[in-house]
Amino acid sequence: MAKDYDGLARTIIDNVGGRDNIISAAHCITRLRFKLKNESKADTEALKATDGVLAVMQAGGQYQVVIGPDVANVYDAVLAVGGIQGAGEVAADDAREADGVEPAKGGPIGVVIDLISGIIQPCLGVLAASGLIQGILALLAFLGVLSQTDGAYQVLYAVGNGFFYFLPIVLGYSAAKKFGCNEFIGIAVGAALCFPQMVNANPSALGSTAEAIGTVFTGTPFEMAYSMTFLGIPVIMPASGYTSTVVPVILAVWVASLIERPLKKHVPATVRFFTVPFVTLVVTVSLTYLVIGPIASILTSLVTLLFNTLYAIPTVGGLVAGAVLGALWQVLVIFGLHWAIVPIMFANYGLQAYDVVMSPDFCCVFAQTAVIIAIAIKTKDVRTREVAIPCIVTGFFGTTEPAIYGITLPKVKPFVISCVASAFGGTFIGAMGTRSFTTGFSGIIGFPTFIDTVGDMGMTNVVYAAIGVVIAMVIAFAATMVTYRDEPNKLAA
Repeated sequence: MAKDYDGLARTIIDNVGGRDNIISAAHCITRLRFKLKNESKADTEALKATDGVLAVMQAGGQYQVVIGPDVANVYDAVLAVGGIQGAGEVAADDAREADGVEPAKGGPIGVVIDLISGIIQPCLGVLAASGLIQGILALLAFLGVLSQTDGAYQVLYAVGNGFFYFLPIVLGYSAAKKFGCNEFIGIAVGAALCFPQMVNANPSALGSTAEAIGTVFTGTPFEMAYSMTFLGIPVIMPASGYTSTVVPVILAVWVASLIERPLKKHVPATVRFFTVPFVTLVVTVSLTYLVIGPIASILTSLVTLLFNTLYAIPTVGGLVAGAVLGALWQVLVIFGLHWAIVPIMFANYGLQAYDVVMSPDFCCVFAQTAVIIAIAIKTKDVRTREVAIPCIVTGFFGTTEPAIYGITLPKVKPFVISCVASAFGGTFIGAMGTRSFTTGFSGIIGFPTFIDTVGDMGMTNVVYAAIGVVIAMVIAFAATMVTYRDEPNKLAA
């Protein structure tokens, strides 16, 4: 049965004091947001009792009517029925400001988490859909329904992975909106970071065809090769480049906003149209490649050095390294530093036909997924549950970005719980010296990578990995069930 949006709109207008009491109307993801001349004229109890209204809130000078997923349809009906000039959809972060919600606390880390989550939130639906496509495709390939050479596989692979690969372009747009910068400058910055020639510019990256023309920090653990210079300065690229990354483009667009703002004030109007974007882009992208690249490469080298050192500890090296890798893996992924461990893994495959270094991270996606399952069970927030359910599916197939950026990272505590639980699972996997014999899938279809098909270990490592996963999931689920409470959250704003 079709919903009577017009009828609901009339009821809402009547109970907020009528058309003449409305100064303006807008909406966010789940709420109608009114600015009223006199809030005392609104009948809050009548609205709360109205079918189709989930809740009513008053904050930050706004009268907010929580509708849920149908908010856009109800909003359109309110404008049509009331003849109201609407302000459109309010961005998530702007909505939080309008709510009077205080900025994220917890110092710089809290600010960074709030910032990253707010920038990624607008694309969560597509992010989750892409992850789901990846999971389904991986399952079909694992079951032999599709081959990686099939046209259907390649098309679906592009659909599922294209969004993740070019994520800096998408985030360039949303970051620009967040920082008050020209959105197309943000897109251009993201596109420059994903440009194919630059993606392949790191001579040390796996599969790179670029030839090194020099090195910096030669003879140290931080030695870095480069294949080009810019005005005589070496262009150092991170091991993984900038595709699929989150933090570099956010930093770059923030810098762009700092450059653009004074330029718009001081550049004459006659040439501002093209001069401001020209200067902003040239300076921003140049600084990004010259500054962020070396910093990322140094941090990557530190991560490599850390885990090589931990695994070299006699007797307990695997246990300690497993605990640390389990605890830090999801943090490393956020900053793109997890690629520091990948070369170690491939070197081990080449030397001894198996790897133990990366095995502890296997439980991390399951810990994250267990946290989401617990949140989906406990939450009373409609929007949070809507986001959580597809995140559970994608999580079991090894894609946890929607869960991290959509739910656990913004709420902080669930993310910490998943890291702690992963540390326990990783400790067991590392202590048992769990071996993987090939790389490939993660999540539930990643278990076969632990099967020894040529030696005498058989399914032993699969059992170790499974026990580590169970440990991580039980701890993550139980801790979240005990500690989780619905709070004013970015998704419901």
